[in-house]
Amino acid sequence: MDRSKVVVVGAGFAGFHAARTMAHELGESVDITLLNPTDYFLYLPLLPEVTGGVLDPRRVTVSLTAALPSVRLVLGEAGAVDLDARTVAYEGPEGDEGVLHYDRLVLAVGSVNKLLPVPGVAENAHGYRGIPEALYLRDHITRQIELAAATDDAEERAARCTFVVVGAGYTGTEVAAQGQLLTSALVAKQRTLEQSDVRWMLLDLADRVLPELAAPLSRTADRVLRRRGVEVRMKTSVEEAVPGAVRLTSGETVPTRSLVWCVGVRPDPFVNGLGLKTEKGRLVVDEYLFVPEHPEVVACGDAAAVPDLTRPGEVTGMTAQHAERQGRLAGHNIAASLGKGEKRAYKHHDLGFVVDLGGVQAAANPLHVPLSGVVAKAVTRGYHLIAMPGNRARVALDWAADAVLRRQSVQLGLVRSSAVPLDTAAPELPRR
Repeated sequence: MDRSKVVVVGAGFAGFHAARTMAHELGESVDITLLNPTDYFLYLPLLPEVTGGVLDPRRVTVSLTAALPSVRLVLGEAGAVDLDARTVAYEGPEGDEGVLHYDRLVLAVGSVNKLLPVPGVAENAHGYRGIPEALYLRDHITRQIELAAATDDAEERAARCTFVVVGAGYTGTEVAAQGQLLTSALVAKQRTLEQSDVRWMLLDLADRVLPELAAPLSRTADRVLRRRGVEVRMKTSVEEAVPGAVRLTSGETVPTRSLVWCVGVRPDPFVNGLGLKTEKGRLVVDEYLFVPEHPEVVACGDAAAVPDLTRPGEVTGMTAQHAERQGRLAGHNIAASLGKGEKRAYKHHDLGFVVDLGGVQAAANPLHVPLSGVVAKAVTRGYHLIAMPGNRARVALDWAADAVLRRQSVQLGLVRSSAVPLDTAAPELPRR
């Protein structure tokens, strides 16, 4: 007999864990295909440490074929979905096209950079969603410090030594924290620069850093950043960006060659081309993660508006924690729909959050117990080692090496600015 075919679109936190759960629960009884543009799962929470020079980029990537040996990997970008014929068209990395047939479909396409109608931002800023952006930013920061050290022009030196991060959520806060430590290490090797020459700014329209977290954790992050010299400016953002400068909502113009956009994410526009009901760009699903009009389709992670049963009338947030748990449940409920087990509703229990602030500093609230300093750092790193689906020993070795060795600071030149535009979303594709 032909085995049932399950296609998973996307290998982020939701898609990866959905595929792994199905492989575990269904074994060889189904044919599972994972469609993804890359051959790795990216552990996003540690990406700022790649930019900071703490971790090798390979440490935060996990081979899909190694982690999911019973799952067929197809490299490509998903295109049109024919919900009636139950097919997914895709384009491979070398322009080849193909079609995947499914009996069950898991949509876990994730999210892209959130864009705001701010003049010049799309042309002069860079987002922060993957390995290319992390590597580009590390090279860019290194290059700006080296060029600043080589110039005799005071205005040029000031602009090159000024780094503006917009968005004081998890990503922006960690990028600013790790970036400041990187520039500190770089400046220490330059004879013509002083630490006081470098300026880091963290901007957000919110009232405080990390507004998603409890006030004590927010205050911890704010205090750590300010002690390092980061200018934390709340209720302030960028009004316009031009080559070489940004104008803030306060009216101030800041000369800079570095604008990092971390204001959040939005659902991948791919879902709008499916012809299915959406809520703020996310697919509407029931509490079991199934699409009501198509019970053979499941959506999870940032692509899905999953009802939050702990807060009636609301949907779950777009976080890695939700995506991972929903992915596991999606895999389980797909298995249940194929006769293995009983389906369950998604109801999460918040276990707390961790924010790495670089060095020996972190903020964490495991089980809602606020922690800071070395204890929070230990909890944060322990959490990441447990949560990562691979590379734990290599990550731990990189951390150990960073504690006793100087950071390497060279430009690899692997990623050019043109390769990491802020708007990385593919155009919406029509439903066939």
